[in-house]
Amino acid sequence: MERTPTLTERRKAATQLEIAKAAAVRFAEHGADQVTAESIAAAAGVSLRTFYRYFRTKEDAVGPLLAVGAFTWQAALAASAPGDPTAVFPELIARVLTPVDDAEREALRWTHGLLRTAADDPALQTVWHRVNHDSETRLRAIIAELAGEGADPFEVRLLAAAATDAIRLGLEQWAAGDEDPDGSAGVPAALAGRAFAQLSSGISLGA
Repeated sequence: MERTPTLTERRKAATQLEIAKAAAVRFAEHGADQVTAESIAAAAGVSLRTFYRYFRTKEDAVGPLLAVGAFTWQAALAASAPGDPTAVFPELIARVLTPVDDAEREALRWTHGLLRTAADDPALQTVWHRVNHDSETRLRAIIAELAGEGADPFEVRLLAAAATDAIRLGLEQWAAGDEDPDGSAGVPAALAGRAFAQLSSGISLGA
């Protein structure tokens, strides 16, 4: 059973998210190369010392925003029934990438803006790829637990990679255009679902 975060951990996560939002706004308005850690800290209402307590660089600050969706769908997958989760992924992808309220639409707007900014910024791309790598690692452990001891470890890894890359590619393709910036029309969900169908073809966990 997943451990419930402590009050201190929840406060830390909330502070990190506020800093991340401040960084995202300033990056979108000015370009990451014109933004300093000092200005992000000031916009978030924290000291520079607090900023560096949580993040090593100004680009690292947007990591929590980019990781929000990954944590959501990992938790949903972990709560699913034991067995081969391959058939569960299309529904999970559609659920995570189809916003149903203002908070989810806002989260996708943040992602859309950040990925557009990252397209021309190697440092932000590094953060994005690290978020995806970490997500794939966590996903691999969840899939292995659901599939059980009989699952082929390499197939588990392939499925985790396919699911992670499907989300990544769908979001990147969506962010490259101007259509559906908050995901309400289902563009990121459709693109990611299409990617998963092709990337996961032929994978068999053997559980």
